[in-house]
Amino acid sequence: MLHYQVINRETTRPWVVFLHGAGGGISSWHWQRPAFEAAFRILLIDLRDHGHSKGITPAFNSYTFDIICTDIFRVLEVEKIGRAHFVTLSFGSVLLQALSLRKPDLIEKAVIAGGIFKGTTAIVAFTNLARWLNPFLSYPTMYRIFSYLLMPRPNHARARRAYQLQAKNLSREEYLKWVALYAEFFALLKKFYELPLPYPALLIMGAEDYVFLGGAKSFVQKHPRAVLRVLPHAGHICNIDRPQAFNELALNFLLDTHQSQTPTGARPHLGEVREG
Repeated sequence: MLHYQVINRETTRPWVVFLHGAGGGISSWHWQRPAFEAAFRILLIDLRDHGHSKGITPAFNSYTFDIICTDIFRVLEVEKIGRAHFVTLSFGSVLLQALSLRKPDLIEKAVIAGGIFKGTTAIVAFTNLARWLNPFLSYPTMYRIFSYLLMPRPNHARARRAYQLQAKNLSREEYLKWVALYAEFFALLKKFYELPLPYPALLIMGAEDYVFLGGAKSFVQKHPRAVLRVLPHAGHICNIDRPQAFNELALNFLLDTHQSQTPTGARPHLGEVREG
């Protein structure tokens, strides 16, 4: 089954499950682990083919969201986790949507970094460019190009470097299996977008996330239980660009016992976290 790590298993603290993005791994959360350890039991998962999750059986020629969700459900079953908070990054937000559609009671609250919520013009253009280049460029070359397109600024260098290093663990064959998920990708986004959000969600986005920030703004306008906070001087991987600010927002949200009582029809807060 998937490789994973558990922190504070023997405690009775609430569970937090961390799901990284495409090409990432458990180390994507290096800057979050120390901040969360004092308050939670933590489950960190390497998705299929990522990190140390190699040779997962059964093997498949291509992947579907059912396959990836089943991988995650197996881990949760082994650890006897029936309900948990989730913290996700980038494509991990799409996996969270897939999990939620299958088991909506699984998620207590969600913190979503660099989330993907809607097939905006920017996202459609970005994914179509990737699919067009796949036959011509090697996977490492593709990843370098797209990491610079997503995170072009000097202050994104640490996040860009971290994801380029992690992505080296993924072979071209493995990458192409994940590309098959795009057959379901936009239909999944649309279905989740149109349904009521079944849990409170905090969306933390970088102000310099040029591809995905627009979709996040649209999502919180439609869903009263979703709150958006925007981090200045941060790009798509905002939990690495601004870890201290991200951790403070995420922990305050998850530890706030009143957050789940957001009334239906209330307007979400679209906030910018300012320096100070």
